[in-house]
Amino acid sequence: MNPDSKTNSKEKKPLSRRQFITRATAMAGLTAGLGYLSFAPEDYKFSLKDKTGLRSLPKPEIYTLRDFRVESDNNFPDVGIGRQGETGVTLRKALDAIGGLKRFIKPGDVVLVKPNAAFDRSPNLGATTHPEIISELITMLYLECRAAEVKVADNPIESPADSFEKSGIKRAVENAGARVYLPDGNAFRNLHTPDAVLIKNWSFFHRPFRNVTKVIGLAPVKDHNLCSASLGIKNWYGLLGGKRNQFHQDIHEIISDLAIMIRPTLTILDGMRVLMRNGPTGGIPSDVVMKHTIIAGTDQVAMDAWAVTNLLERGRELPEYLMKSEMKGAGKIDPSGRIRELT
Repeated sequence: MNPDSKTNSKEKKPLSRRQFITRATAMAGLTAGLGYLSFAPEDYKFSLKDKTGLRSLPKPEIYTLRDFRVESDNNFPDVGIGRQGETGVTLRKALDAIGGLKRFIKPGDVVLVKPNAAFDRSPNLGATTHPEIISELITMLYLECRAAEVKVADNPIESPADSFEKSGIKRAVENAGARVYLPDGNAFRNLHTPDAVLIKNWSFFHRPFRNVTKVIGLAPVKDHNLCSASLGIKNWYGLLGGKRNQFHQDIHEIISDLAIMIRPTLTILDGMRVLMRNGPTGGIPSDVVMKHTIIAGTDQVAMDAWAVTNLLERGRELPEYLMKSEMKGAGKIDPSGRIRELT
């Protein structure tokens, strides 16, 4: 056998006309594509231009909050009022008026309780959620509802550790078997709230929300020098991060944004003692008046409106943020036909 025959058999055959055209077309397409990627304007899809360096930055993951509300039941009103008695008794009246706490919290639930721990103040000044009602609520969540875990979190305006300590909230929470979550630099994520005006995308205290299935807002009823009243909706301000003091210039817009930022399972307003003036920080103990009332419900707009009129005694002078909240679909101001009171 001719040894040259093996060599010749391995030689590549010349390209056919069809193969040549196919490869030439592919090469031309690749060249055109690379040219597009290199020279296309920066805002064009797949462009490689990045003069500002912003295109190379990692894109943040969109973080949204789930809806924590439970299915509505026409057999129960949206707002319950409890009056008279010790804190635990009055709290139970308010909850029983809307079907009881076990209607909302089921065995195995992981519950986040959001109090107002904004300031380094003694509880007798009425500027923060009173530790007694927190203790009562956590006890009910564990013993009666059989919650798997109860978390308590806030991002105070003043020192977080000092605010939780001085207000008595930390001790009350830990003695009841729950855990306090304090904010730090890694505890925040950018939250997307599509229908918000000021906080469509804003830093949010997300860490305590991990694995949470139910959320309860627990706020004191108090005066506020900028927005007239700090109640259930304003309480969610403590979940924002960033330079949130800039929102004071448009306080009613930001509070109405908060009303749609989070859809809680329940809101509870502590009107056992009400800070009637010098809010939100409180001045002297005499600014606080005993009202022996607790409000619980699923419509925080109606609850805030009722508390402004009946506990802060402002008559029909409702804060502007309530009208804005209603317009954004967060609830209805008028509780007529949706309220029940137990005394």
